[in-house]
Amino acid sequence: MTKLNIVLAALLISCALLLINAQYQARRLFIELEREQTLSRQYELQWTQLKLDQSTLGKHSRIQATAASELNMLPITPDRTQYLKAVEVK
Repeated sequence: MTKLNIVLAALLISCALLLINAQYQARRLFIELEREQTLSRQYELQWTQLKLDQSTLGKHSRIQATAASELNMLPITPDRTQYLKAVEVK
């Protein structure tokens, strides 16, 4: 009977240790999941901000204003247009 009690006690202790280990792993994975979800939310926020910046910076009026002010570019007019003729080389 004592051998059975010792075997059962050893089995109980091993089950308890396995349970503790499983709970530790579950907590560790839950913390990792929370970190990854937080990172995902930050990436989504950055992506939204980038899309907003792209739509703002890509507007035709902004591009035209930047070209005129920073690059001193002027709109195309027919009197400033130069036409080139291709010369056939023999």
